[in-house]
Amino acid sequence: MGNMGGQEEHLKAVWRMQEYIERNLSEGITMADLAKVSLYSPWYSYRLFVGLLKMTPSVYVRKLRLSRSALRLRDENVRIIDVSADAGFESVDGYQRAFYREFGCNPYEYSVCPTPIYLFKPYKVTYSEKRKEESMKEVKNIFIQSVEKPARKVIIKRGKKARGYWEYCEEVGCDVWGLLTSIKSAIGEPVCLWLPGKYILPDTSEYVQGVEVPLDYAGGIPSGFDVIELPECRYMMFQGEPFKEEDFKEAIDEVSRAIEKYDPKTMGYQWDAENPRIQLEPVGERGYIELHPVKRWED
Repeated sequence: MGNMGGQEEHLKAVWRMQEYIERNLSEGITMADLAKVSLYSPWYSYRLFVGLLKMTPSVYVRKLRLSRSALRLRDENVRIIDVSADAGFESVDGYQRAFYREFGCNPYEYSVCPTPIYLFKPYKVTYSEKRKEESMKEVKNIFIQSVEKPARKVIIKRGKKARGYWEYCEEVGCDVWGLLTSIKSAIGEPVCLWLPGKYILPDTSEYVQGVEVPLDYAGGIPSGFDVIELPECRYMMFQGEPFKEEDFKEAIDEVSRAIEKYDPKTMGYQWDAENPRIQLEPVGERGYIELHPVKRWED
């Protein structure tokens, strides 16, 4: 096997371990379990995991469990002792110490008054496989629908010059998403936005990440974040078919090509340059989603 083939096999091995952890997070997870799905020895599986993700499997699992427990404390009426046990901790004291080290606050205090915290949103290893028959013959469908967004606030973290996701991660880091996820929003999940000029401050980026909250939101604003207000706006939502996680780049390209070809006049609209374009997190099981603002067509 050549070097590229070996690298692909290593990526697939770590991806399989991550998938196993996600599916079995509430169960006991051992290095032997991970080795079985990686198809390498426990020792070599451990090396691959640490080499690609820069942390041990046990740290990875603990961070995921703590973040899941934080969302339960935020959203459910649960007892600390139950959350602690479900997260795999033998004692409440141990859970409280781990929670404080991870998030800088006590779990009980957080459950009473949730503040924005940096939830662990792990980097998902991806790999590519050549599937010529599929890529050449399979036609992908793009679903389009009109949706209305209400007037709202958006808590955003600005970059410097970023015009897309990877540039933004280089400038700001990839952990912003975890913090945004911790902010309870009545409007939905965190979003990425391409801001129109009027919302861009000097020496800041067009592309930002944020979370939409109601106009009367009175919760905490994390240090270094800004708040903008957006008006009620109609969007055309473009959604691709479900995809394999390793094919996320192709899924984004397919939707982008569909948007370039689409003429909103067929629905009585024109593109609206006064409102931001929105990107949702690429999640394979639902397909890639972008929302483009529109307004009524004017002759």
